[in-house]
Amino acid sequence: MKHLSATLLLISASLVLLGQGTPDWVDSELRRARFPENTFFTGFAYGELSAGRQLHDVRQQMITDAQADLSRMIRVQIISRSQSEMSAASSGGRYSESESFTIVSATESSAEAIGVKTESYYDESAGIVYALAYVNRIELSAYHKTSIARNLAQAEAYLQTSNDLEASCEKIKARHQCEAAESLLDRIQQSQVLLTAIGGSASESLQQTQTEALRNRIVQRRAQLAITVVHVESAESNFSQPTTVAANRLKSLLAAKGCSFIDDPAQADFLVNIEATTRFHSSYPEYGITVCFADVSVVFFDVCRNVSVFKDEFSQRGSSPSTQEITGRVALEEAASTIANKILQWLE
Repeated sequence: MKHLSATLLLISASLVLLGQGTPDWVDSELRRARFPENTFFTGFAYGELSAGRQLHDVRQQMITDAQADLSRMIRVQIISRSQSEMSAASSGGRYSESESFTIVSATESSAEAIGVKTESYYDESAGIVYALAYVNRIELSAYHKTSIARNLAQAEAYLQTSNDLEASCEKIKARHQCEAAESLLDRIQQSQVLLTAIGGSASESLQQTQTEALRNRIVQRRAQLAITVVHVESAESNFSQPTTVAANRLKSLLAAKGCSFIDDPAQADFLVNIEATTRFHSSYPEYGITVCFADVSVVFFDVCRNVSVFKDEFSQRGSSPSTQEITGRVALEEAASTIANKILQWLE
């Protein structure tokens, strides 16, 4: 009761000092009383209406400066909280410097999204223009809670679409839907960090539990979709000698891009069938070069959809400073590179 009486006396005294018609927020004590720090972010600015300047221009400048001061206050408090959590984290640090910057930027953006309110006042007797900018922390929290709920629902929808697409043999599109869900997870986590930073309790909320469950499902889903299983068959000959040069080279190139291989074609996502023979073309003794060609026929087949993705026939040139047998191997390896590029373009 004594504290309340003292506060009322302070406010009354301040109002007397301000004079009639002067808004209470011009005084720092009254501003803190009306906009307590645990409820509002505020920014304040004032400047003199100097000779030759228009009142409208100075007023707009002070409003801009107040908004900048509001951003500064948000920056100070958010970074302070995030760095405090970073020091307390047992893992050795929760937020990096770049992550703290992202947190600040996102908070400022969300403040703009819900609407930063501004007021201004011109004290004609003193020739001073005052401006105030403020945003409600509760409104910011509600904004991020709504954002989390919306993004959780959208991410769940993306994952369901991913499941449906895979069942319809659209594995690549399914992967894209999973990636879209993962991008929303980043936004969700950012909003939860922001809630904590501005005084919320996101870490103990049901939404936090839902987010962790979603993260685990996305990780599992990506692992399932990341691997393309291929069965390769080939009938190759290098100057009448059976070989698997093109098939082996193709597997090496596709494996480097995340594909795996299986002997049972029924368990594969795709089948590759290669037929290839080599032939001598020419030699250039004066340059020590032999030229050969590999004549290739290839079929790339989608097992799930039971359709040929592409069929092609081509002749691949190969050259080397060696025998025609070695040059034939070069031509087969070059043919495998051509086939791999075609497959990878389609898979991507």
